[in-house]
Amino acid sequence: MEISLTPELITTILGFPITNSVLTTLLVSIIIIIASLLLQKKTSKIPKGFQNVVEFVLEALLNLADNVTGDRKKSKKFFPYVATIFILVIVSNWVGLIPALIPGGSLGVYETHGGESILIPFIRSGSADLNMTLAIALISVITAQIMGVMMIGGKHYAGKFFVNPFKKPYFIGTFVGLLEIISEFAKVVSFSFRLFGNVFAGEVLLTVMLMLVPYFAPLPFLFLEIFVGFVQALVFAMLTLVFFKMATESH
Repeated sequence: MEISLTPELITTILGFPITNSVLTTLLVSIIIIIASLLLQKKTSKIPKGFQNVVEFVLEALLNLADNVTGDRKKSKKFFPYVATIFILVIVSNWVGLIPALIPGGSLGVYETHGGESILIPFIRSGSADLNMTLAIALISVITAQIMGVMMIGGKHYAGKFFVNPFKKPYFIGTFVGLLEIISEFAKVVSFSFRLFGNVFAGEVLLTVMLMLVPYFAPLPFLFLEIFVGFVQALVFAMLTLVFFKMATESH
């Protein structure tokens, strides 16, 4: 099985290309939505089973948000965005590891290119697709700007970036504002490439190990990638929270 830098095309629907990463992300989204609806219907005052696990995770995330914001009111405002990103990314990361558990490497269809038969896998983590990581990064950064405007006002928020050059200390505030504008664009790049690079490298590593020594040798690397998938989801969510916190501070 080969793994390419770009996601593999499976089919097209009304001219819209459906790649394996898009298919996996759609399935992950549907699973999360169905699980949320079922949990909502079966929620009880005395948690047990799956509800217990979900409450433990959400409470841990909320407490972690409190440590960053220092304000429970802000934590509750930011929490839906941060928790959604964490759950989507971690499930997407772990689903991408399923091919490593399947004998032969993956499920998919074979296509012939240049006389060679190549397996096009159905499953590929959305985080291993730069399009998805870029989309999440844009949502995080744009939402941070909206949060800043809503919570401290448009005038005060714009004052972080646009400073009168003749206000003491001369030109320093203007230069710092320019750096702040550049840093907002840099966040999108660093966000998207950090997650994409780590997850894609993990898939390449597992694929190579499966080809060289199947079954037992890849197991340590599989557990490593499970841990990396968790860490990357947590880092992405926490950085989003930090950006929200910074955007909503008056100075």
